[in-house]
Amino acid sequence: MTNGTGRDGALGDQRNGALRLGILSDTHVNKRGELWPQVFDAFAGAGDGAGVDAILHAGDVFSPHLLDELAAIAPVTVARGNGDYGAQDARLRDEWSLEFGGATVAMLHDFPSPARRGASFVQAQADKRFPAADVLICGHTHIAELHALPGLLWLNPGSPTLPDNKSKRLGTIALLTIIDGVASAELWQLTADGHVPMAEGRGAPPRT
Repeated sequence: MTNGTGRDGALGDQRNGALRLGILSDTHVNKRGELWPQVFDAFAGAGDGAGVDAILHAGDVFSPHLLDELAAIAPVTVARGNGDYGAQDARLRDEWSLEFGGATVAMLHDFPSPARRGASFVQAQADKRFPAADVLICGHTHIAELHALPGLLWLNPGSPTLPDNKSKRLGTIALLTIIDGVASAELWQLTADGHVPMAEGRGAPPRT
């Protein structure tokens, strides 16, 4: 696994020990004009209005220009998707293991879903590939899911632009919060006015 370094330490102190990470995947666009402004607004004013501390993109970006615009909000880290082959950008790697506020966050584009392969299978695969991970973030399916497995929070934020692999429409993103090494996540549905929390993702238990 290729290791990356997340923003840590003092950032958590600024938020009473809490780190907030904006999570998205499968944007399939080249620039801000093609990505819903609600995504930028959500990450710039997440939670208490102060914005996220970092943005994690689970792949299929299509152009680094979008990353530059997201980076105006917070530092961006990207897992290479099948649509990103050949792209050259220091923020993009095949997979990452990142440390945020005492929690280890693994990220790659494609990984089995507990809803499709079963929790025990996914847990075993995660333990082999990312034994130190507290959180595993992936994308590829465009389906928003959140699963709490033993010792692992599994998160797919879906797609903000092509949810469920359908035509372009308002889709989904996510917020990951880490407090004293403990991670929790929330899936967000984009709306005409901004975003609202999803009670649960497809095939997933209520968010934890």
